Amino acid sequence: MVNIKLDNLCKRYDNGFDAVKNISFDIKKGHFLVLLGPSGCGKSTLLRMIAGLEEITDGKLRFEDKVVNDLAPKDRKIGMVFQNYALYPHLSVYENIAFPLKVNKTPKQEIIDEVNKIAEMLNLSEKLNLKPKQLSGGQKQRVALGRALIRKPNIFLFDEPLSNLDAQLRVQMRNEIIKIHRENNTTSIYVTHDQTEAMTMADEIVLLKDGEIQQIGTPNELYNFPHNIFVAEFIGTPGINIFTTEEFLKLINQEQTIDTKIEICKYVAIRPENLLIKVNGLNLKSDLIVENIENMGYEFLIYIRSQTNQIIVRLSAVEFQNDEMLFDKIKIGTNVELIPKSNNILFYDKDKLLI
Repeated sequence: MVNIKLDNLCKRYDNGFDAVKNISFDIKKGHFLVLLGPSGCGKSTLLRMIAGLEEITDGKLRFEDKVVNDLAPKDRKIGMVFQNYALYPHLSVYENIAFPLKVNKTPKQEIIDEVNKIAEMLNLSEKLNLKPKQLSGGQKQRVALGRALIRKPNIFLFDEPLSNLDAQLRVQMRNEIIKIHRENNTTSIYVTHDQTEAMTMADEIVLLKDGEIQQIGTPNELYNFPHNIFVAEFIGTPGINIFTTEEFLKLINQEQTIDTKIEICKYVAIRPENLLIKVNGLNLKSDLIVENIENMGYEFLIYIRSQTNQIIVRLSAVEFQNDEMLFDKIKIGTNVELIPKSNNILFYDKDKLLI
C-alpha cells in the first residue's frame, strides 16, 4: 500500500492539445478511487501518467514522498488491468498468470504455489490448462486480474476493465474486483465512464470533464450535493430534473414553502425520487401530463411532460401500488401536480451549488 499524491499534473501533446489540466488530489493508502467522466475527459490519460506509460508534461507525481515522474513503469510496482484483457493467446491460463514471476526468474515451486493460490481465489483452478480463446469474457478478465495480483503490487490500476462484458457479467465482476481489493487492501485507481460502476465501487470519485476536475468526493457527496450542473446531470439514473427558476415556480404546488435560496438562484435541480405526485381529479388545473409509465418491478418511473420540459418521478413499487389514489388514477394522459420534497431541492447560481 502507498499514498499517491498528484500535484498539478498536466499533459500537453505536441499538437498543443491539453488532455490533463492541473490535476491535484491525494489517494489514501488502501483506498479505491474511481476516475469518472465522459469519453475524452482525460481519465485514461491520467491513469497512464500514473502508470508511467504516458509522459508527464508538468507537475509532480509522488508515491509516498518520492517523486516518480521519471521512474520506469517496471519499477513502479503497479498491477494494471486493461479493457481488452491483454492476454497472451498462445499461453495457457496458468502461463498467463505465472508470466510476471517467470520474467523475474522466481523459483518454479514458488510460481506453482502462487498461481494455484490465485487461481483458487478467482475460481480458475479448473481452467489452468485452457487457452484464452476457450474462455468466456468474465473468465478472461479474471485471468488478467490474476496476472496483476501475482506481482503483489503496491498499486492496482484498472482501465475500463468491464466495458467489454455484458450487463450481468459486469455486476458479477464488480463484486469480484471489490472483494479482491478488500482482501488485499491495495491502493486502487479505477477508470470508467459508467457512473453505476463508480457509485457502487468507489471509496472516492474524481469526476473529470475536458481534462479538469469537476468534483471530488464520496458517491453520496456527488449524488446528494453535486457542485455544478454537469455533476448533477452526469450522476444518477434516471437523470436529475433541471428547471430554470421560472419553470420551477410555475410547476410546483404553490401552497408549499420553498427555501429562500430560490430568490437568488438561476436553476433548480431535483432527483426523480424527491418529487411526489398529486392527483386532484377533474378540478385539477395543471399543464403537467403523464406521458409514460415504466414498471421496473421494484420501482415505477413516471414520465411527465410540461410545456417546456420532460420530468421524471421515481416511486418505489410499494409506494406506488399501495397508494390507491395514485395506482388507480395515474394513467397515460392524466393531469397531475408535483410536490417537491423541500429538503432535497438543489439550487444553483448559474453553475454553482448554493449551500
